Amino acid sequence: MRIIAKMHLAFDRALETIKNKKGQNTVEYLFMLGIIVGVVVLVGAAIKKFMPEVFDKIKEKILGQAQNGI
Repeated sequence: MRIIAKMHLAFDRALETIKNKKGQNTVEYLFMLGIIVGVVVLVGAAIKKFMPEVFDKIKEKILGQAQNGI
């Protein structure tokens, strides 16, 4: 019977911890920031993978202008 009472007390404490909203905003902002960074990284990788010729053209133009300016 004492084990059940201890388990019930531990469960009540766990519920109070979950219900405590202190610091919740920081965690939510960090979570959203992580998602945004992940999406940006995935989009960047997809663009680089599916459009390499665009990056090559940009690189050639930059290098060409740099050589013409020297």
